Amino acid sequence: MILVTGAAGGPQGSTGRHVTNLLLERGEAVRAFVHSDDHRAEELRKLGAEVVVGDLREITSVRPAMRGISRAFFTYPVTAGLLDATGVFAAAAREEGVARVVEVSQLDASPDALTPRMRRHWVAEQVFDWAGVGAVHLRAAVFFENLSVAASGGTLALPLGPRDTRIPLVAGEDVARVAAGLLLDPGPADPVCLVTGQLATIGEAADALGLSYADLPPEEWEARALRVYGDPYTVEHLTHLWAIFRLIGSGDHPLYRVTESIERYGGRPPMTLDEWGNPRPRSGRGFGQGGDQPVKPTADQS
Repeated sequence: MILVTGAAGGPQGSTGRHVTNLLLERGEAVRAFVHSDDHRAEELRKLGAEVVVGDLREITSVRPAMRGISRAFFTYPVTAGLLDATGVFAAAAREEGVARVVEVSQLDASPDALTPRMRRHWVAEQVFDWAGVGAVHLRAAVFFENLSVAASGGTLALPLGPRDTRIPLVAGEDVARVAAGLLLDPGPADPVCLVTGQLATIGEAADALGLSYADLPPEEWEARALRVYGDPYTVEHLTHLWAIFRLIGSGDHPLYRVTESIERYGGRPPMTLDEWGNPRPRSGRGFGQGGDQPVKPTADQS
């Protein structure tokens, strides 16, 4: 039995939902952890998942959900509560003797990272490591979905400076494929796994999505983003994130490289922004080394 958090999905990449689907397609037993018992939870039941409803920050929810679990996937949205949920999940996993926790982190997670959220992710990684639960940290690049949310009226409006500002990107579905592959891989794994699928300038990204690009002043971006996300925490993180890329500009950075992890664990080359924004049949092998499941790209964010 594999426990998957974030299984209902959401607008920030839906990695938990993608992981659930991938595991169920392979005939794995999945316990899907969701926050609300809504139509999305009912869809998971119809797919064959065992659904549990609870709060990841509350030990009385997570502890019973962890019983009988051998491996688990942990993701937490870009909002307040990451370290609370991490502590609870790590404690419950350690108590149950879970052999591997695959968790979604961020590309530049470190104690000196330039955003508070990335620094918190580094602390979360340490907590999972101290728990001794075989943690694998997926340090993922900027999700395609973050660009999609910023698109409005045919324009991709972000405070990223000129069109040649470069950003590391990845499809939420590719992060999920890496996670699913690692959850099913019986062999040892490095504790840190970098997951980047594409490097592009913001101009190229806009072109791939069929949009024009507008460089917004940071204060205008913050006002717009608060209306869209409705969460000051989310806006704070993204504002810091865009500022980093604006600072680096068109220069190089050690983390600016497409990683082999997507093909190694996900079983196919990374999805591109063009493929993500314009879904069409794609041949390929399923996730995991030697996987044999057909691949169907999707941009579903529900």
